[in-house]
Amino acid sequence: MPGGQYVALSGMRTRMDDLDRLAEDIANAGTAGYKAERSSRLAADRPNFDDSLQTAIDVTHGDKRMDMRTGAIIPTGRDLDVAIEGSGFFTIQGPSGTQYTRDGHFVRAADGTLTTNDGSPVLGTDDDVIKIGTGKITIQSDGTVRSGNMTAGQLKITEFDDPGKLTRQSGSLLGAGTQTPNEASDPSVHAGAIEESNVKVVERIAELTDASRGFEALQRGVSILMNDVYGKAIEQLGRR
Repeated sequence: MPGGQYVALSGMRTRMDDLDRLAEDIANAGTAGYKAERSSRLAADRPNFDDSLQTAIDVTHGDKRMDMRTGAIIPTGRDLDVAIEGSGFFTIQGPSGTQYTRDGHFVRAADGTLTTNDGSPVLGTDDDVIKIGTGKITIQSDGTVRSGNMTAGQLKITEFDDPGKLTRQSGSLLGAGTQTPNEASDPSVHAGAIEESNVKVVERIAELTDASRGFEALQRGVSILMNDVYGKAIEQLGRR
């Protein structure tokens, strides 16, 4: 295949990835604690083609980063809703290991375990799950969880040197990737509130439209190259 098609097809591929990323962001615009994702593009030279044609420079995705801007903190008045003020993440015992999230919409399981909506236990500063009784629940600004007059534990708030490099595992749940988690030394939480998604739907729809139009333009370019330019060249050369 001539170099021009490779270049166009690589551009189409990156825009397909953009469409997938943007669609996921829009779908999670209402997910508490969800963080949008950003990506960049890089030129990917192919030396053999470049030496002979001087045209074959593909485009590929660069590093992906989480957009860690804080979403709006909305009061709910619910005892088990918690929002982190500033940096940091709640620490969760997921099915495949430790996970991190800004979604503080917690529930009490049948056995008293403090869990996320999907049933994953919330970890305390001692790395044990937090068990709460049936009494009134209060969560203090340092993350201490009290059930009636008893202290049930303290929410473990984890920080990272570069939180933008965390990896998405599912919805608002993130993985540490290659980074080392650090327990926050002075955590601050706001009880009775939830942090909303930081996805700006209007902005994402504009990006979605741009990516879609770019894909269509490249698709038309490939069609013209294949059917008009190269097709006519083959037809003319075949007559000689």
